[in-house]
Amino acid sequence: MSDSTNVQTDINFALSSLPLPVRLRPGTPMNDLELMRFSRENRPLRMEREENGDILIMTPTGSRTGDMNHKIGMILGLWAEEDGRGVTFDSSTGFRLPNGAVRSPDASWLVNERWDAMTSEEQDGFGVCPDFIIELTLPSDRLPQVKKKIVEQWLPSGVSLVWLIDTESRTVAIFRPGEEPELLHDPSSVQGTGLVSGFELVMARIWG
Repeated sequence: MSDSTNVQTDINFALSSLPLPVRLRPGTPMNDLELMRFSRENRPLRMEREENGDILIMTPTGSRTGDMNHKIGMILGLWAEEDGRGVTFDSSTGFRLPNGAVRSPDASWLVNERWDAMTSEEQDGFGVCPDFIIELTLPSDRLPQVKKKIVEQWLPSGVSLVWLIDTESRTVAIFRPGEEPELLHDPSSVQGTGLVSGFELVMARIWG
């Protein structure tokens, strides 16, 4: 058994007694394959890799948030299937950013040309950064930190459109590269632009 496997086994055991969320710093940074295996072994915990190699381990979403995530992903997926211009991914999908971090947005979409240009190995791994993502804030989320991640990581990595849905304030913040965020207060719907023009998210289906 390799040292890396021993470290991961020790971490797996420790997770059962740690309060979450927690940030771990392995002695040797996990590569993509090790992170994927570690994530599978510790489902349903959610994991992301930080730029410095730290592993951020979070609790599973609550039932209400899970329901909203499912609805968002279903609506985006059905639209993408009918539209035909791109593919969608759920909240369990990780994407490797140029800085080495691995992030998992709640819902995401990638244009077909970029997806088709990837090798099978790349498609099976963390792949490239998507073109459009939707993030849904949890009651425990710190909104400034979520916004910072969007501005400092997602947009510089190639995402062209981000919708940040805040369930507490019933607002949707729209982020685009090089522009100030656009804030919608209790919108009836949000309209896609650019690569996802034609997509509409009716908020009554999300707010409930």
